[in-house]
Amino acid sequence: MSQQQISFEERMAHSEFRVHERAHIVVDGKVCAECSTTECVTACPANLFVPTAAGGIVFNYEQCFECGTCYLVCNKEGAISWSYPEGGHGIVFQRT
Repeated sequence: MSQQQISFEERMAHSEFRVHERAHIVVDGKVCAECSTTECVTACPANLFVPTAAGGIVFNYEQCFECGTCYLVCNKEGAISWSYPEGGHGIVFQRT
């Protein structure tokens, strides 16, 4: 029995984001302002990191996949503080 391939867009359309009032990822804009590579902007599969005109980064955690890619690729110590969302919050992948 072969599994049907589901596109990323279709999988995300069937996912639910249970947003907590406190962000599970915190970005230190001062540290980010010193970064010249902005790997988090490029690597985030949900495009949730947005560069600011002042050279910092704004992170929109509400639709985060919790993959940890930003934390892994960041080359500035202390720029990103990452933890799992509090119990019952975060992304819920639905079976399709």
